[in-house]
Amino acid sequence: MNVHLSQITPSIFSSLGLTTAEDLLSVGPSPSGRELLFLVDGFGADVIATYGDAMPTIARLTNFATIQTSFPSTTATSLATLTTGTLPGVHGMLGYTVQVPRTGGRILNALKWDERVDPNNWQPVPTLFERAMEENINVTHVAAKRYENSGFTRAVFRGANYKGANVAADLIAETKAALQKTPSFVYLYVNDLDAAGHSDGVGSEKWLAALTMIDQLFANLMKEMPQGTRIWLTSDHGMVNVNKKIVIGQDNPLLDGIAVIGGEPRARHLYLSPEQDSASARAEVASRWEEFLGKQATVFTRESAIATNLFGSQVSADALDRMGEVIAIAQEGLVLLDPERAEKEGAMVGHHGGDSEIESQVGLLTTSLS
Repeated sequence: MNVHLSQITPSIFSSLGLTTAEDLLSVGPSPSGRELLFLVDGFGADVIATYGDAMPTIARLTNFATIQTSFPSTTATSLATLTTGTLPGVHGMLGYTVQVPRTGGRILNALKWDERVDPNNWQPVPTLFERAMEENINVTHVAAKRYENSGFTRAVFRGANYKGANVAADLIAETKAALQKTPSFVYLYVNDLDAAGHSDGVGSEKWLAALTMIDQLFANLMKEMPQGTRIWLTSDHGMVNVNKKIVIGQDNPLLDGIAVIGGEPRARHLYLSPEQDSASARAEVASRWEEFLGKQATVFTRESAIATNLFGSQVSADALDRMGEVIAIAQEGLVLLDPERAEKEGAMVGHHGGDSEIESQVGLLTTSLS
């Protein structure tokens, strides 16, 4: 079955009786009115097959489906897709960093935010959390305390009761407490695997230690949750270890005509200055990138990105406004580094954002506690 990240939460909320949501994945009615969605950041579908020994508890779960994420395969975009049930062209979260229109080149980092940008205006689609709360379904978001009042949380997770917890025992306690009432939905998030992958790489000692720790957390979670709870485990993206770095504009013509660099090293939004921008200028920049990079990148102009439904079949006026005039997706083991951030970006071993299977496919695993 061809399953998309945007179908998960509508299906789970439908199982809890949300009248405005559709059971797109045929998950059926909730066994006990208690649903837990555990999101492990950076846990690609390939991890299950390759590293099962490091996560014996998770490896025993039922593999419900392989899930396709939206492009780019990055946290900000994927989590907005997950919580709104819509594609990036609709919710407008088009990447890790994008240019804020008509600000003279200011960049919004979606995860760090910028208080000059109103989260409700930037991401206007009502979340499934908001829709569920309106129908008296209890919705709780359990994650680290530092995310609680961030602009990103307000843009993408609004509607849920936020319960900040920084250690495993507290994450479990908050989740257990939230599942006492019915109907209830808990979204539980951890980012240790993603952080270890970025710093040390997929398969590294640090990454394997994070995977083992998450498996242990999951094992303890299963012991503590109320009987009848149905648990789902999924992710926002996978990750690749990169082996080739190109700094944009360093000994290459890739910076010519570019005013602002957005996105991230595997998925770049490239902006032309307003006075230089035109359809022919976009085509010229794209062709220069294609000529230099060949098979190492897939390059779109804004027009071809829309024509090929890169961000979905619908593109709002806001999404169009934020999209790079040229979009470059790194292939193979390449990263495209922003010259102003090259040292920091280049120090990372694991990356995501691209459209490779490893980056853009995640698992959907499940179990019900009898």
